[in-house]
Amino acid sequence: MLIGYIRPLQDDLECEEQKNQLLKNNCEKIIQESHASAKIRTELERLMGMITEQDTIVVTKLYVLADSTHHLVELMEEIERKRAFFISVDEKIDTSKKEGYPFSYIVKHVANFQSEVISEKTKKGMNKAKQKGISTGRPRKPDEKVQRAILMYKSKKYTLKEIREETGISKSTLYRYLEN
Repeated sequence: MLIGYIRPLQDDLECEEQKNQLLKNNCEKIIQESHASAKIRTELERLMGMITEQDTIVVTKLYVLADSTHHLVELMEEIERKRAFFISVDEKIDTSKKEGYPFSYIVKHVANFQSEVISEKTKKGMNKAKQKGISTGRPRKPDEKVQRAILMYKSKKYTLKEIREETGISKSTLYRYLEN
């Protein structure tokens, strides 16, 4: 049986994109987590408990299934122990195919997976901060310091080093403001 697994992601909180992709891939059953929490994965645990020999778990991408490389390895070993299979649509991984994959292909996908883990966690953190009214990114320099640095620069009486020491504005920041 082809069993799809989905969970909310920052770019697909309602899981609609994942659901559509799994239906296109002929999943007979779709199991969905009700939340995006990495720590509480009750539906994944239920899925891993119910799969049997020759079943295939289908996800849209590796990050949907696991939250770390270590977690992914554990899940893949359990799937293999149960003589079941795994498909990740985006990465074009299908463990039911006998020809296997070159090592470089696997490493590339593991590296992409790790990047997606970091990206998803960053998006979640930024979203939480935004909901709390906290601005993200590098803090802006106080406008009076920037204005002072611009005036000093335009007066041509100060070196860039002197401007930086007095205002705390770096050369690149000063030039960025001068371009505007």
